[in-house]
Formats: sequence, structure tokens, C-alpha cells
Amino acid sequence: MTLINFASAAQTMEERLVARRREFHRHPELAFEEHWTSGRVADYLRDLGLEIQTGVGGTGVVAILDGANDGPTVLVRSDMDALPVEEQTGAEYRSQITGKMHACGHDGHMSVVLATAELLLQNQQALSGRVKFVFQPAEEVGQGAAAMVRDGVLADPKPDYSVGLHLWNELPIGQVALDSGPVMAAVSDFEIVIEGKGGHAGIPQQAIDPVVCAAHIVTALQSIVSRNVPPQEAVVLSVTMIEGGSAKNVIPTQAKMAGTLRTFDVGRRDDVVNRMQAIAEGIAQGLDCQAMLDIAHHTVPVINDPDMVERVRQGWQQQDIAFDDTTVMTTAGEDFSEFTQGIPGIFFFVGSANPDRGLTYPHHHAKFDIDESSLVTATTLLASAVGSLLASEGMQE
Repeated sequence: MTLINFASAAQTMEERLVARRREFHRHPELAFEEHWTSGRVADYLRDLGLEIQTGVGGTGVVAILDGANDGPTVLVRSDMDALPVEEQTGAEYRSQITGKMHACGHDGHMSVVLATAELLLQNQQALSGRVKFVFQPAEEVGQGAAAMVRDGVLADPKPDYSVGLHLWNELPIGQVALDSGPVMAAVSDFEIVIEGKGGHAGIPQQAIDPVVCAAHIVTALQSIVSRNVPPQEAVVLSVTMIEGGSAKNVIPTQAKMAGTLRTFDVGRRDDVVNRMQAIAEGIAQGLDCQAMLDIAHHTVPVINDPDMVERVRQGWQQQDIAFDDTTVMTTAGEDFSEFTQGIPGIFFFVGSANPDRGLTYPHHHAKFDIDESSLVTATTLLASAVGSLLASEGMQE
């Protein structure tokens, strides 16, 4: 038995795709608070007759679809959480929750993965293996995937492949990006605390100024990217917060700075952290201060498996799916990478912007919105990707 043409089937689902996306959009919930959201997801999955598990990693939902024959297990992931943003789109389906908004496309991801489950269920007899649908909390804080892993989402059954996607307003509708190698960066946050000696600002020789020390450290940290990282590698090191002092005529005892580090290689990340430590401590020592670096690693890079990329691309070709091929490599982070530790995985991007309709605001913006025709494209591509990994015969009737 062969698989149906997913493009045609997804097109017939457009009205449901849009309705579900708007339902989720009206009811945003923040990280680990996705109780209403996970309940609605579970209801949809039960209506499909799938075996489900709730409360995984806090508010996560997992559903299993068994194919007609034995074969590998494919994990398909959707994130569920929203952002603490007050929506300014003015859309009819705008958020009904003050100060919270689906400003990144997760509402669309849930709709797409639910529709993909429906399409694959229609093709159950053509599937050799099983699909593990994972609806994940707390992607925006980089903690939800790890929480689900701790609760055993990568066991019983263990996935052989992991697949994820992102509606992407950096690309217009019709464009799709699936590339081998790193596509999203590792994310780390850091804080540097500088201890000096407080005193009268008009008698500075009696004090040790941590603010001056902080200024030198901020400037010197920029040399890491320009002088310690090979030019062909992408690294972002940004100091985004700095504070110290409470009065104009007082030299403070302490100053703090904080920021973000983005890399595409864990080894390079560790090299950069070592240089940060050496620079902060060295400058502080030279200025009679003390500096303490604290760094938190939230996600590792998302790295696409080349064999999976080739296999999925072949499946798309066999299904005659039309799209403009492009490339995305972004220093934004994604904890989907937790589902690819020791497991081959792919993560692809589906264009969702439409300049003609003014739908070009970036992710996390208060006016972020998508062209909802991208939901059909994303469903087509995702269903076909999973089908290409589980189909034992030809891809199309």
C-alpha cells in the first residue's frame, strides 16, 4: 500500500488548520503553565483514537501512532508555550489573556502537528513503524525538552529519528529551508559580578572602582569574537545588561553585567567561556578588583543529520511538493536539540511572512503574525517527511 498525496490532502484541511491555530492563539499560556493548551491537545488526540500520555515534563503530551508493520520510531515535536508579550496585532483572533501572546508561531506548530497526526492516521496501513507525537512545554525558556527527557520521553519506545519544524517569518510564504549540519545555535547566559571598594566619588583614590573595571571588561570581551574565533565561524557574545551604583556621588562596592553567548559548536563554546573567564579575572586583578563569572548553558546546537536530510528531500520530490529552496542558519536557539542527542534528527523552516499583507514582524514582536496559508505547506512537508522515514514502498498513489 502506498501513501496518499499529502499536498492535496493537507489543502482540504486548511479551514481546520486555521481554526485550530486561532483557538490556540486566543489562549496563550507561558512556560510550564500550558494546562488549558495541553488539555485541548489531548482532546484532539483522543478524538483521533490515539494512545496518549499527559503530564510528561510537567504539562507535556505524548501520543503514539502505530503503523501496520514493524519499523523505526519517529519522534515528531511541537512546542506549546507562549511569551509574556502584550499583543498589538488587532486581529480578530488576538490573545484573550492580558500580557501573554503566541508571538513565535507555536500556536501554528500545534495545529500543524495535529493535522499531520490525522493525515498519517489515514495512511496507517502504509506505515512501517510508529510515530511518537510530542507536544512540549517551555521551549521559550529552554527547559521543556529536558524536562520531558527526564520523564522518559526518549524511551519506551526510543525514537530512531526526531523531526521538528518552525514557521519562520524571516522567510516569505513558499520558501522552505532544510540543510545539513548546524542550523540553530547553542544558547548560554552569563553574569559577571565585579567586587571593588566603595567610597566617595569625589575622593576616588580611597576607593576601588568596579564600574571602571566593568567598562574595561565589556570592551575586552568583544575581542574574543574578533581575535580568538576563526573568521569563518559564527559566534555571538553580547553584554546586554550592566548595573552598578545608586548615587551620583558614591563609588559602589559592586558592579554586575550579564548577557548571552551563541555558538554552533560546543567545543568552541567552551573555548569562548575559558577566554571570558581569563579576561574578566585578568582585568579585575589589574585594577585591584575581583571578578566572578557565572554561566548557564541552556541548549546545544540543532544539527541536522545529512542522511535524514537527503532521505526527506527525496520524499518531498517523490510527492512533487513545490517550494522555493533556501537556507537558514540562525543564532536563535531551540531546545529541540535535546531530542537529537544520540538520535538522528532534522529541523526545517517554513516561510510564513507575507509582505503584501504586512505580515513581516519578527518573532517575539507584539505585532507578530503569520500568513496562515503556511500551515498547509508545513503540514504537507511534515507529513511527507515522516512518511518518507516510515514508508516501505513508493511514496505516492
